[in-house]
Amino acid sequence: MRAETTSDKPEVKRSVLQSISDYVKDVRVEMTKVSWPTAAELRESTMVVIVMVFLMAVFIGIVDRVLSFAFEALVRLVG
Repeated sequence: MRAETTSDKPEVKRSVLQSISDYVKDVRVEMTKVSWPTAAELRESTMVVIVMVFLMAVFIGIVDRVLSFAFEALVRLVG
């Protein structure tokens, strides 16, 4: 006698509405597990992001300016 596995069972056809309903229920369950930040944590994280974006913009601007001057000097030297 052969043991029945899950792949041997016939698939149960589910309606689209039942699938959507199951999905919404699963989302609700998962959303109860989410750890939401406090207002203070959110403010601090936002400030960190803003400062880092500003610093990266300054860094990229400086690198762009240095490379532009170097390229212009190379063009003047060669051309």
